[in-house]
Amino acid sequence: MRIKLSAALLVAALGLSACGDTSLEQGIFGAGAGTGAALLTGVDPVTGAIVGAAGNVAYCQYVKQANCR
Repeated sequence: MRIKLSAALLVAALGLSACGDTSLEQGIFGAGAGTGAALLTGVDPVTGAIVGAAGNVAYCQYVKQANCR
């Protein structure tokens, strides 16, 4: 179980660290990471995709831009 959790966290971290050029790309990258993490941990993949997409867009739009100024 620890390996699955570690792998899920790694997938989520890599996916969330990938910001695309547009909000759509950011959402797609986040959805992919969220789905992968959800499948590894046995959680609903649709929920994982939604949470991942929202988290990545929020990170890329607000946190990363604020640190780049």
